[in-house]
Amino acid sequence: MAPGNLSAEVHETHTGLVVLLGERAYKAKKPLVTEFLDFRTAQQREDACAHEIELNSRLAPDSYLGLAHFSGVEGDPPEPVIVMRRYPDTCRLTYLVRHRTPVDAHLAAIAEKLAVFHADANRGDAIDAGGTADAVSARWQDNIDELHHHAVLAPELIDEVWRLAAQFISGRSALFTERIADRRIVDGHADLLTDDIFCMPEGPVLLDCLEFDDRLRYVDGLDDVAFLAMDLEFLGRTDLAEFLLNRYRRAAGDTAPAALADFYIAYRAVVRAKVDCVRVAQGHPEAAADAQRHIDIAIDHLRAGTVRLVMVGGGPGTGKTTLSRALAELIGAQVISTDDVRRELQSEGMISGEVGEPEAGLYSAQNVAAVYDAVLRRARHHLERGVSVILDATWRDERQRERVRRLAGETHVPVVELSCHVPVQDAAARTVSRGPTSSDATPEIAARLAQAEDAWPQAHRIDTSGPLTESVAEAEKAVRESTAALR
Repeated sequence: MAPGNLSAEVHETHTGLVVLLGERAYKAKKPLVTEFLDFRTAQQREDACAHEIELNSRLAPDSYLGLAHFSGVEGDPPEPVIVMRRYPDTCRLTYLVRHRTPVDAHLAAIAEKLAVFHADANRGDAIDAGGTADAVSARWQDNIDELHHHAVLAPELIDEVWRLAAQFISGRSALFTERIADRRIVDGHADLLTDDIFCMPEGPVLLDCLEFDDRLRYVDGLDDVAFLAMDLEFLGRTDLAEFLLNRYRRAAGDTAPAALADFYIAYRAVVRAKVDCVRVAQGHPEAAADAQRHIDIAIDHLRAGTVRLVMVGGGPGTGKTTLSRALAELIGAQVISTDDVRRELQSEGMISGEVGEPEAGLYSAQNVAAVYDAVLRRARHHLERGVSVILDATWRDERQRERVRRLAGETHVPVVELSCHVPVQDAAARTVSRGPTSSDATPEIAARLAQAEDAWPQAHRIDTSGPLTESVAEAEKAVRESTAALR
């Protein structure tokens, strides 16, 4: 123990007091009642202290030393306190991050520890119930209501957060159901903050799990680690947040879509914004700035995690497939191509016919319908599981485009329509010069299709005759703007 860490100190939280004396810390509960806890009597506080010791012994058994009592005024009942090992402030993760001390090794160890903790954590029907879409939505709604109640943040910001969160939840029931089936819902920590983690030579020490409501600990393991990732970002270290998440996902074998991590980081930022608002109400006006920063983090991640459906259309040789693949790399989307699906269905004997004439043979109305049916089924599967989709097709038929719009509405995602254009002669030349592809188009087919397109006024027109970087940048801009445009 460093000599400078032996002074007597008292620290206040919104629900308790921590007294630091020598090599020990004594944690007491405030005699208060809120919407989420009741510590009015000494017995209630003692029960809460005992429960906290039991829960935290899962991750930090050597840190929680037992239950003791402070003597009060004669006639008053003794005040229960948790006796803890005191750690040097210079080993606190917050201190290390703020002082730019390298912490990659510590974060890797934390990720490994959490992965093991989650693998061994309690599971069961009651715990799984905390991972349903309805339960997740209810927790969000409770926090949103609290933010409105405290009136610290602009109402329109709070409403925007809820709009984006509700949009994600509404269309992702299949994702939440699969997380339960994959046994990802655990009795976790649920309050991982850099202030409560100490990086010791013997390994990381993770303190102070959430104890006042067991149901709030019944969370997705990714949600659990997202709390710490959010706090690292709050300290200005998005790089460390990404490092932690990547190491955890690798250690836990978790292949959840990136959108789910964004969603849970946003949720944890909202939780902390609520705590900041409570602190403002307790007489700490400076906490309003923290609340604003937390809500900004929430909005950023909800927008980044928005699941999108993008149509990239155009005739053969317009570069729509090249654009689709490049755009997918930027926004983390799955490309589904009608050309690829057609080849698959043909090889499986689901469709047949000769190539050569539009609307005949392999491209008969019946075969085209089968291809688009398969494309939209696959798109729905990905969208409902939190993966954005880019649909690469000609999209010359308004009836098929309308089907995509209906799918977007049913899965609660914004739809973006992009139309690729080059001069007809350039498109024809490209069909001759390009290498092997799954497209059957010839220069003659390209010319005929260009004459047969339905008007597409909803599409954002993209000139793909220039450098790919320019057309991709324009497409990405249209996709990003779609998040703010959805109401």
